[in-house]
Amino acid sequence: MTARKADVALFLPNLEGGGAERAAALLASALAERGYGVDMVLAQARGPFLARLSPRVCLVDLHARRLGTSVVGLVKYLRRERPGVLLSMTVVADLVALAASRLAHRDTRMVVWLENDLYSGYTRPQLWQGRLAVRLLPRMYRWADRLTAASRGVAESVARVSHLPVEAIRVIYNPVVTAEDLARAREPLEHPWFQEGQPPVVLGVGRLHPQKDFATLLRAFALVRRQREARLVLLGEGPQRAFLENLARELGVEAEVHMPGFVENPFQYMARAGVFVLSSAWEGFGNVVAEALACGCPVVSTRCPSGPAEILDDGRYGHLVPVGEPEPMAEAILRALAGDTKPADAAWLRRFTPSYVVERYVETLGLARNA
Repeated sequence: MTARKADVALFLPNLEGGGAERAAALLASALAERGYGVDMVLAQARGPFLARLSPRVCLVDLHARRLGTSVVGLVKYLRRERPGVLLSMTVVADLVALAASRLAHRDTRMVVWLENDLYSGYTRPQLWQGRLAVRLLPRMYRWADRLTAASRGVAESVARVSHLPVEAIRVIYNPVVTAEDLARAREPLEHPWFQEGQPPVVLGVGRLHPQKDFATLLRAFALVRRQREARLVLLGEGPQRAFLENLARELGVEAEVHMPGFVENPFQYMARAGVFVLSSAWEGFGNVVAEALACGCPVVSTRCPSGPAEILDDGRYGHLVPVGEPEPMAEAILRALAGDTKPADAAWLRRFTPSYVVERYVETLGLARNA
């Protein structure tokens, strides 16, 4: 499949839209641009973040019908290509990668990247695959040579269920603040609500899914509208669209709420919004919080497990509110719109950049410094 032995192989189901997939594409590209041999191994080579891969990254498509059936293809890849390190990303992919690494009987080091809180994100009744992963992975994590986590909260969650010392899990934040995206934030935005002289916009970004709890944000926005003029824009698509549209009508704010669906460039909106709000019930890291901070947008976030409070330095760079409570969220939005927010320092934002994160992974993956 490849012309040379890779220093690092990253394994994921695909590169369809999500924070983990975007972070994986950025990490793979940053490592490749540093001169390391990088394979992006996918159960199915599809998804919008394929376009974000550096030309130096070698794409390996296992052509698996399902993630579970990719075990055989991954074993064959490991036996034939023998990469120096296999880095698995996303919880369900970890099951496949850990099993394949044992079956391959090769000297490839196995490193697991933990992107989500196991209890919060993978024990919901509808996620049977996640519940299975939570039952199997605590034992299987011991097969890995190293464990890394996207936040301290994720590390603590995994340590709790696997009975591993939390010190054995290295925390490395996601590489989501890029110069390219900051340049895209300066591109013109034609949306009429973001023009000069218009009321401030409250912005939410994410899949229209119960995890993001946009219902609480809608209820908080309705409370904000009782005290001042404002508008709400929710960027993203998902199964809760009809529910959220109905809720906006019930709350009497339908005319002030716009849900345009998925947009290619959310950074334009972040740079011009009056406040960015993350209303999630749980996160692993919360890429959009770091992205909004980097765009100079004031941030209000729930203190959910596991990453947002860490990104905001426990409230130093934004307002933290309880999960699922509209009243404190509305109060924090009003404070942010009134200018009561401290911008993030450049030195703080640097820890979320690819150049910084790559240095951490070079050390963690045991890569030679002279690549």
